[in-house]
Amino acid sequence: MSEHSTEQIRELLDSLYRVDSGRILATLIRLLGDFDLAEEAMHEAFAAALSLWPTSGVPGNPRPWLISTARFKAIDTLRRRARFDASQDELARYLEAQSSSAERSNEEDSLEDDGLEDDRLRLIFTCCHPSLAPEAHVALTLREVCGLTTEEIAKTFLTTPRTLAQRIVRAKAKIRDTPIRYEVPSPEELPERLDAVLQVVYLVFNEGYCAAAGAEVTRAELTGEAIRLGRLLAELQPEPEVLGLLALMLLQESRRAARKSPTGEMILLENQDRSLWNREQIAEGVALLEKALKSRRFGSYTLQAAIAVVHAEAESVAATDWRQIVALYDRLSRIQPSPVVQLNRAVAIAMRDGPEAGLAQIDAVLKHGELADYYLAHSARADMCRRLGRTAEARSSYEKALALTQQEPERQFLQERIRQLK
Repeated sequence: MSEHSTEQIRELLDSLYRVDSGRILATLIRLLGDFDLAEEAMHEAFAAALSLWPTSGVPGNPRPWLISTARFKAIDTLRRRARFDASQDELARYLEAQSSSAERSNEEDSLEDDGLEDDRLRLIFTCCHPSLAPEAHVALTLREVCGLTTEEIAKTFLTTPRTLAQRIVRAKAKIRDTPIRYEVPSPEELPERLDAVLQVVYLVFNEGYCAAAGAEVTRAELTGEAIRLGRLLAELQPEPEVLGLLALMLLQESRRAARKSPTGEMILLENQDRSLWNREQIAEGVALLEKALKSRRFGSYTLQAAIAVVHAEAESVAATDWRQIVALYDRLSRIQPSPVVQLNRAVAIAMRDGPEAGLAQIDAVLKHGELADYYLAHSARADMCRRLGRTAEARSSYEKALALTQQEPERQFLQERIRQLK
């Protein structure tokens, strides 16, 4: 134990919450078998730490302390509820027996086990169970695995916080009432469950790579966690698309140090200092991509990784093989048709054939209406108009993009572009 001031404890707990709350919650869900009880108990444990640690000292290993404290807080909660519901008393007795058993078997070691049967991996498979509605997979995982608020998730997926909250409540109730087992599926079950999990892991990564809201361009704890989960999946099931997804995440993450200035401003790909790109991550991503491509059974993640490799291997934007990127987007749009893929393809066409060709493609995408509330579509259109000297149109599109984004560095970038056009 070491002594710290209350302010130091608060800062330490804030850091622990940002980095470790997802893992702590996942372990508590395994131990308690109830999402809401686990979340309530975790918050009570953090509050207890803020109260106790300034006088008792910080434990040498805080995470097991928080998990153990949360478990006892949950037992207390169940004891209070037992006055009205006898089944809660049975659960409290079970948890007390479980706690005693854990203490006898060196609980601290068991709570620090980061082997393949990882609690967060188990939690993702639970959140992505096929009996849950597909739209609940992402919402529940981002809420319970990544700790995003319902408001943040709603902004990411262009829906209302109320709709998201109802979706999450229904999913939790189904997990509890079915009940859905908290486990990584068997090798026989794994292939059919993998697609949903890969989608969710990549959405977690994307929220970290380009945060939907807030003061930061990126959230390194989310990209790092997504990559860690990708590695676990690759060990568990080294299928081509698992390798492709891990390659894609590593290749995109390799640019992180170059994506913002020392003072926090966003830097576009064309202006990035490529010497800051992480060459180790690029080399690992390229090696994984080659393995995935050799199988000839790859899909959308592998194709996106192939696009990322073309960027990674180019010395500059001007030296980039845009013809190859357009060809890869053509193939991607055949196996995964989506308006966002079409938007990205349009930007690549602009780089290959000029902004007028790109603008025509972007207008065609926007005409369908699916990206009407997607700020990057309006930002891309604005950039084409700016390059063509169509100042009024550029300013109007930048203003639309500004109204739709909640990320502060992106807002500052768009405001500066609007100012330059006045």
